[in-house]
Amino acid sequence: MVTRKEIVKKLINKNNEELSEDELMELLFDEPLAIDVDKQFEETKTKWDALADKFTEIAGSWGFIIGFSLFIIIWILLNVTILKNLDPYPFILLNLLLSCIAALQAPIIMMSQNRSAKKDTLRGKNDYKTDLKSELILEQLHEQINKLTINQNKIIKILEEKEKK
Repeated sequence: MVTRKEIVKKLINKNNEELSEDELMELLFDEPLAIDVDKQFEETKTKWDALADKFTEIAGSWGFIIGFSLFIIIWILLNVTILKNLDPYPFILLNLLLSCIAALQAPIIMMSQNRSAKKDTLRGKNDYKTDLKSELILEQLHEQINKLTINQNKIIKILEEKEKK
Protein backbone atom coordinates (compact mmCIF):
# COMPACT_ATOMS: atom_id res chain seq x y z
CA MET A 1 0.00 0.00 0.00
CA VAL A 2 1.22 3.48 -0.83
CA THR A 3 1.97 5.63 2.20
CA ARG A 4 0.86 9.19 2.68
CA LYS A 5 4.50 10.30 2.54
CA GLU A 6 4.94 8.73 -0.92
CA ILE A 7 1.74 10.32 -2.20
CA VAL A 8 2.80 13.76 -0.97
CA LYS A 9 6.23 13.34 -2.57
CA LYS A 10 4.56 12.56 -5.90
CA LEU A 11 2.19 15.50 -5.60
CA ILE A 12 4.86 18.08 -4.85
CA ASN A 13 7.53 16.44 -7.02
CA LYS A 14 10.06 16.17 -4.22
CA ASN A 15 12.02 13.01 -3.62
CA ASN A 16 13.88 14.15 -0.53
CA GLU A 17 14.14 11.26 1.95
CA GLU A 18 15.33 13.55 4.76
CA LEU A 19 11.99 15.33 5.12
CA SER A 20 9.51 13.92 7.61
CA GLU A 21 5.88 13.34 6.80
CA ASP A 22 4.91 16.47 8.73
CA GLU A 23 7.45 18.58 6.83
CA LEU A 24 6.18 17.18 3.54
CA MET A 25 2.60 17.98 4.56
CA GLU A 26 3.66 21.56 5.33
CA LEU A 27 5.17 21.79 1.84
CA LEU A 28 1.93 20.38 0.42
CA PHE A 29 -0.09 23.05 2.24
CA ASP A 30 2.03 25.78 0.70
CA GLU A 31 2.41 24.23 -2.77
CA PRO A 32 -0.28 25.26 -5.30
CA LEU A 33 -1.13 22.20 -7.39
CA ALA A 34 -3.99 23.46 -9.51
CA ILE A 35 -3.16 24.77 -12.95
CA ASP A 36 -5.26 26.83 -15.32
CA VAL A 37 -5.75 24.28 -18.10
CA ASP A 38 -7.36 26.76 -20.47
CA LYS A 39 -4.49 29.24 -20.05
CA GLN A 40 -1.89 26.49 -20.54
CA PHE A 41 -3.60 25.33 -23.75
CA GLU A 42 -3.90 28.89 -25.05
CA GLU A 43 -0.16 29.40 -24.53
CA THR A 44 0.71 26.28 -26.55
CA LYS A 45 -1.90 26.80 -29.28
CA THR A 46 -0.50 27.15 -32.80
CA LYS A 47 -2.13 29.19 -35.54
CA TRP A 48 -3.26 25.92 -37.14
CA ASP A 49 -4.89 24.81 -33.88
CA ALA A 50 -6.69 28.14 -33.66
CA LEU A 51 -7.81 27.79 -37.28
CA ALA A 52 -9.13 24.26 -36.68
CA ASP A 53 -10.97 25.42 -33.54
CA LYS A 54 -12.53 28.36 -35.38
CA PHE A 55 -13.49 26.16 -38.33
CA THR A 56 -15.10 23.62 -35.97
CA GLU A 57 -16.95 26.41 -34.19
CA ILE A 58 -18.36 27.65 -37.50
CA ALA A 59 -19.01 24.24 -39.08
CA GLY A 60 -20.87 23.06 -35.99
CA SER A 61 -23.29 25.98 -35.85
CA TRP A 62 -26.89 26.41 -36.93
CA GLY A 63 -25.81 29.32 -39.09
CA PHE A 64 -23.57 27.00 -41.11
CA ILE A 65 -26.28 24.35 -41.46
CA ILE A 66 -28.90 26.88 -42.56
CA GLY A 67 -26.48 28.71 -44.87
CA PHE A 68 -25.26 25.51 -46.47
CA SER A 69 -28.83 24.25 -46.88
CA LEU A 70 -29.70 27.51 -48.65
CA PHE A 71 -26.63 27.12 -50.89
CA ILE A 72 -27.76 23.62 -51.91
CA ILE A 73 -31.33 24.76 -52.56
CA ILE A 74 -30.12 27.72 -54.65
CA TRP A 75 -27.69 25.45 -56.54
CA ILE A 76 -30.49 23.02 -57.38
CA LEU A 77 -32.93 25.79 -58.38
CA LEU A 78 -30.35 27.52 -60.58
CA ASN A 79 -29.37 24.27 -62.28
CA VAL A 80 -32.97 23.22 -62.88
CA THR A 81 -34.13 26.58 -64.25
CA ILE A 82 -31.31 28.83 -65.54
CA LEU A 83 -28.02 26.86 -65.79
CA LYS A 84 -29.44 23.63 -67.20
CA ASN A 85 -26.17 22.55 -68.82
CA LEU A 86 -23.78 23.32 -65.93
CA ASP A 87 -24.89 20.58 -63.52
CA PRO A 88 -28.07 18.85 -64.70
CA TYR A 89 -30.03 16.41 -62.54
CA PRO A 90 -28.76 14.21 -60.66
CA PHE A 91 -26.35 17.08 -59.80
CA ILE A 92 -23.07 15.18 -60.04
CA LEU A 93 -20.99 18.35 -59.63
CA LEU A 94 -22.90 19.22 -56.45
CA ASN A 95 -22.32 15.69 -55.11
CA LEU A 96 -18.61 15.99 -55.88
CA LEU A 97 -18.49 19.37 -54.13
CA LEU A 98 -20.31 18.00 -51.06
CA SER A 99 -18.00 14.96 -50.93
CA CYS A 100 -14.90 17.15 -51.08
CA ILE A 101 -16.19 19.43 -48.34
CA ALA A 102 -17.03 16.43 -46.13
CA ALA A 103 -13.61 14.87 -46.80
CA LEU A 104 -11.85 18.04 -45.66
CA GLN A 105 -14.26 18.98 -42.89
CA ALA A 106 -14.09 15.69 -40.96
CA PRO A 107 -10.32 15.66 -40.26
CA ILE A 108 -10.32 19.34 -39.29
CA ILE A 109 -13.15 18.75 -36.82
CA MET A 110 -11.34 15.68 -35.48
CA MET A 111 -8.16 17.74 -34.90
CA SER A 112 -10.15 20.20 -32.83
CA GLN A 113 -11.87 17.36 -30.94
CA ASN A 114 -8.50 15.74 -30.20
CA ARG A 115 -7.28 19.01 -28.70
CA SER A 116 -10.44 19.21 -26.60
CA ALA A 117 -9.93 15.61 -25.45
CA LYS A 118 -6.33 16.40 -24.42
CA LYS A 119 -7.54 19.45 -22.53
CA ASP A 120 -10.21 17.38 -20.77
CA THR A 121 -7.64 14.74 -19.84
CA LEU A 122 -5.33 17.40 -18.40
CA ARG A 123 -8.26 18.95 -16.54
CA GLY A 124 -9.13 15.51 -15.11
CA LYS A 125 -5.55 14.94 -13.94
CA ASN A 126 -5.52 18.41 -12.41
CA ASP A 127 -8.80 17.72 -10.60
CA TYR A 128 -7.43 14.39 -9.34
CA LYS A 129 -4.30 16.03 -7.92
CA THR A 130 -6.35 18.77 -6.28
CA ASP A 131 -8.78 16.23 -4.80
CA LEU A 132 -5.91 14.09 -3.55
CA LYS A 133 -4.28 17.11 -1.92
CA SER A 134 -7.58 18.02 -0.26
CA GLU A 135 -8.05 14.47 0.95
CA LEU A 136 -4.56 14.35 2.46
CA ILE A 137 -5.07 17.68 4.18
CA LEU A 138 -8.45 16.58 5.53
CA GLU A 139 -6.91 13.35 6.84
CA GLN A 140 -4.22 15.32 8.63
CA LEU A 141 -6.76 17.75 10.06
CA HIS A 142 -8.88 14.82 11.24
CA GLU A 143 -5.88 13.28 12.98
CA GLN A 144 -5.04 16.62 14.62
CA ILE A 145 -8.63 17.05 15.82
CA ASN A 146 -8.54 13.52 17.24
CA LYS A 147 -5.33 14.36 19.13
CA LEU A 148 -6.87 17.58 20.42
CA THR A 149 -9.99 15.70 21.53
CA ILE A 150 -7.89 13.10 23.34
CA ASN A 151 -5.83 15.84 25.03
CA GLN A 152 -8.97 17.77 25.93
CA ASN A 153 -10.49 14.66 27.50
CA LYS A 154 -7.30 14.13 29.49
CA ILE A 155 -7.41 17.73 30.70
CA ILE A 156 -11.08 17.41 31.65
CA LYS A 157 -10.31 14.19 33.53
CA ILE A 158 -7.46 15.87 35.40
CA LEU A 159 -9.67 18.87 36.25
CA GLU A 160 -12.46 16.60 37.45
CA GLU A 161 -10.02 14.69 39.65
CA LYS A 162 -8.74 18.00 41.11
CA GLU A 163 -12.29 19.12 41.80
CA LYS A 164 -13.03 15.92 43.68
CA LYS A 165 -10.01 16.47 45.92
